[in-house]
Amino acid sequence: MKLLPFTDATTPTEDPGVLVLANDADPFQAPLDGIRRIDLFFPKFTDGRAFSQAFLLRRRREFQGEIRATGDVLVDQLAQMERSGFDTAVLRADQDLAVAQRVLSSYPGYGVGKYQGDAVDVQPHFKEAATA
Repeated sequence: MKLLPFTDATTPTEDPGVLVLANDADPFQAPLDGIRRIDLFFPKFTDGRAFSQAFLLRRRREFQGEIRATGDVLVDQLAQMERSGFDTAVLRADQDLAVAQRVLSSYPGYGVGKYQGDAVDVQPHFKEAATA
């Protein structure tokens, strides 16, 4: 997962290839033709609707572009964001990038050689090895 500090993140609202999806919007109704990035918003860390949106966009809509987490993004949410289908997270202004990278590296079971499936790679590691 790519991590961006709050200061480096800009949302090009006039870019036709970027869709900013409100957290109460239905991902099944979103027009995806020509879209290469979808920004999903966390209004507060206790509001997890963007997790569901990311999962539905990856699994049901088969969106292959970038899904970016914005808003109240904390380091403790990063592992679940990655498993839900997010590619990029824009950290809240008070979150430390080095800490966020350390937190993500603490979950090696979710990356390459993972033992559990997720929104992007459905089969767990032992199933992939058995079918290879």
